[in-house]
Amino acid sequence: MKDESEEGPTNAKEILVEMKDISELMLDLAYSAVIFGDEDIANEVMDLEERMDNLLYRARITIMLGARSLDDAKMLSGILQIASAAEKISNAAGDIAKLALRGDRASERVKLDLTGADETITYVKVQDGSALDSRTLGELQLETETGMRVIAINRGQRWIYAPESDTVIFKGDILLARGPPEGIQDIRELAGCRSDIREERVVSTSKKLNEAISLIIEMKNISELIVGLAYSAVLFYNQMLASEVEILEEEMDEMLTDLEFTVLEAAREVENLSELRGLLSIGMSTEIISDAAYEIADVVLRDIELHPVFMLAIRESDEVVSRVNLRKELSADLDIARIEDETGMYVMAVRRPNGRWIYDPEPEIRLKGGETLIVRGTRSGEERLVRLWGEL
Repeated sequence: MKDESEEGPTNAKEILVEMKDISELMLDLAYSAVIFGDEDIANEVMDLEERMDNLLYRARITIMLGARSLDDAKMLSGILQIASAAEKISNAAGDIAKLALRGDRASERVKLDLTGADETITYVKVQDGSALDSRTLGELQLETETGMRVIAINRGQRWIYAPESDTVIFKGDILLARGPPEGIQDIRELAGCRSDIREERVVSTSKKLNEAISLIIEMKNISELIVGLAYSAVLFYNQMLASEVEILEEEMDEMLTDLEFTVLEAAREVENLSELRGLLSIGMSTEIISDAAYEIADVVLRDIELHPVFMLAIRESDEVVSRVNLRKELSADLDIARIEDETGMYVMAVRRPNGRWIYDPEPEIRLKGGETLIVRGTRSGEERLVRLWGEL
């Protein structure tokens, strides 16, 4: 029988592309499994975690075979460090997904707050007569039009994970999509769903439990931001971005300590202690994700020269990370919300002309010509952003 570790990509660039894409997909699916209590999605995360273990094994072998000199070994050591960090991110995602498998899910309040985070995850069913029916994802350009990216499709008894641009959507499909909260209504309308659905917010009577849940949401947001910044730091070999990853990682350490104390205090106010155990599990996993992101940025902080194959890997992954310079003649009415709404690109950071960086900027922040954006999203969204307001 052929060993699974012998299947799949055979060169370092292809391995890195797949590792980056799978680790990011796993994070989306892991939080989806918790939010919707879906064991099928959780099991897919477990399968992807095993796939990541095999990819890391292949990466180690490929990198060792590729080192023909001391200089090669130095450059490839940085790539190996990044690959190992990506695998750690996938392990943490697997731990989050296990909450859904063992029934130790977070509270209804946690699930609702997760759907209201900086980037939310939602289910939407394609209705009869929908504008989505019988069209490919490439034709629809949903991320550009709504800001929502389809990460999985449920069709009858099977799931389609990480659908490609040529994947056709049919009525009856259930789309699992990720994006800004304001994009939910847009994708619901395109799917032909009712627009008057509202979810009631559930608030616990325990003050400490509410504080713990707020910490969890903040940690989730930071963990997703820090991963994007870490990949940006190595892509652009930017010490400023790498230093910010280091600062955020230290903040996450402190937040985990605060969470542990808050959960211990909440234990005196709640009856269901399994709910608190779920909070701790999510908190510890998000902190591990931030540690892994720091390991990625550490390559830049320690001035390890990266092999060109890594830069190629980043540019060929499903989700691109780009530095876009806004044109100097830019009009004054442009803000973050407009860029995200019209292009589907998520703005992770803004660099002002005076050199000051703003990380995880608010939607209403006004932008000026000559400023630099660090964005992530689809290649088509990147092209639209450049065409409208900037240059690479």
